[in-house]
Amino acid sequence: MSSLTPQFDAKAFLKSVSDQSGVYRMYDEHQQVIYVGKAKQLKKRLASYFRKDVGSVKTQALVAQIRAIDVTVTHTEGEALILENNYIKRYKPKYNILLRDDKSYPYLLITDHRHPKLGLHRGGRKIKGEYFGPYPTVGAVWESLRLMQKLFPIRQCEDSYYRARSRPCLQYQLGRCSAPCVSKISDNDYTEQVKLAKLFLRGKDSEVIDRLVEKMEVASTELQFEQAAKYRDQIATLRKVQQQQFVSGIASELDIVGFYREKSQICIHLLFIRDQKILGSKSYFPSIPAETSDSQVLLAFIGQHYLTGDLIQSSIPKEIVIGEIDSNEAEDLDTIKGLLDKAAGRKVKLSQSVKTERAQYLKLANTNAQQALKSKNSHKESMLARFDALNEVFELPQGINRLECFDISHTMGQQTIASCVVFNKEGPLKSDYRRYNVVGITPGDDYAAMAFALNKRYGKASKTNDVNLPDIVFIDGGKGQLAKAEQFFAQLPIDEIPLLIGVAKGESRKPGLETLIMAGSHQLINLPSTSPALHLVQHIRDESHRFAIAGHRAKRQKQANKSSLENIPGIGAKKRQALLKYLGGLQEVKQADIITLEKVPGISKQLAQTIYDALHDN
Repeated sequence: MSSLTPQFDAKAFLKSVSDQSGVYRMYDEHQQVIYVGKAKQLKKRLASYFRKDVGSVKTQALVAQIRAIDVTVTHTEGEALILENNYIKRYKPKYNILLRDDKSYPYLLITDHRHPKLGLHRGGRKIKGEYFGPYPTVGAVWESLRLMQKLFPIRQCEDSYYRARSRPCLQYQLGRCSAPCVSKISDNDYTEQVKLAKLFLRGKDSEVIDRLVEKMEVASTELQFEQAAKYRDQIATLRKVQQQQFVSGIASELDIVGFYREKSQICIHLLFIRDQKILGSKSYFPSIPAETSDSQVLLAFIGQHYLTGDLIQSSIPKEIVIGEIDSNEAEDLDTIKGLLDKAAGRKVKLSQSVKTERAQYLKLANTNAQQALKSKNSHKESMLARFDALNEVFELPQGINRLECFDISHTMGQQTIASCVVFNKEGPLKSDYRRYNVVGITPGDDYAAMAFALNKRYGKASKTNDVNLPDIVFIDGGKGQLAKAEQFFAQLPIDEIPLLIGVAKGESRKPGLETLIMAGSHQLINLPSTSPALHLVQHIRDESHRFAIAGHRAKRQKQANKSSLENIPGIGAKKRQALLKYLGGLQEVKQADIITLEKVPGISKQLAQTIYDALHDN
């Protein structure tokens, strides 16, 4: 149900509102969602906004902008809370508490296969298997995977690679995989290693060692000394790993929610403890409207963090330690507690008044939240000083609020990638970063590649559509690239074009010797190596370079991973797999003659000739 008028008619709207629980969305004159709320009784809650004695300044400002309200009725207040959090993440209304973190956490996953794979899982379709985590960063997962390779010889390769093997790969030679793909280990022994890996990931290291000791003794008794030596080495590696930090006496699944507030700024620091180990931590900086209490922020964080997104059940620990919640928010706390229990499929403990170890960890999390906020503000102040210094150099009357920088990366003209990175006064604005696959140009023509990227980014700019134009556009390159950018912007139908600056490396290509080239006059500007303005230019140039190279390397690797069989007419996925499996790999296929190729199931004489010709450039 909705209403849209120049001035919102609250009385008329409230007459048709239900008394049930539900969620409401408030819109401004531009039909943008400015607030999302939930209510046990919609009519009563919405009517409270339009009373004459509304005391809150925030509410007064909100009501003044309302031009429409949508209402969605739910069966329960719990459903309304989940829907509210989903809407907040989708619309990001300016009057709501915004967590501003849409990334899903990475997990370790042991798949449910005949020969299970150990690997990383992050978002997307849920794969059947057992999940361990969540981990605060992907780096923490890769570190764990490297450790697991040394401890348990479980495969970490992709299923397609695993199915195509006819002989062991390098990981087997290094002792990091038991090669179940070619039956170098029995199914029972492989299953046993998978069970030990699961026990280790659950924090039961001592039980794993006890089992390995028992197996070593049995193997020794049966005179299987080589097998006993493998168990001995595995035990020794595990004992080294046990020297890592443990959390003594604390719950096996625990999240500590640290909190620090400085005026209108807030930092929430989440400390992850899983299986008696600290997996890491992560800081959040939610955007909050004025006059929002600490308790409201904490409850909003718990709702948005734990009750929305992928793998909800796996993300919720057995216990969450938070600070004290005001008594007037007790009803919302109980609702969230019930929803956590339902989402996790078990009881979830929300601890407030904690003692001993939990109190120490809550204090640690609060301290980390304070340090994270101070560090962020220090970086912000440094970035503001750099922006001010840059504006002193170029003296733009409107000031400098947004910078963009372009770079091109390729290898001998192949897999060309253009990058566009964006900085604002808070630093890199990664949500606005863009990469462009450069096509339709002469390979190696950097000037044409730059024109291609600029057209992709600004081609739709006009007097009525500024496509969020920056104040300065930096071009990583010399006068040639800058001239191409000048030509492009000269033909755009806009009144004011951004200031164009070329960034040329010095003669020795050392940092600090960069030369800035002004568009139009092509005047050269050499800033002192200690200049904050130059540091900002170097930062955005290096970031654009890094972003372009990362995209190029990914594209190049993808191209390298493509089998030469994929470009042969008549060879689909099944026939490729048959060729690789029957002959033992791509090199063997390339070395095979026509008669050998004919012996592969599903390959006719004509197709064998086609394959042979294609692989030998005939």
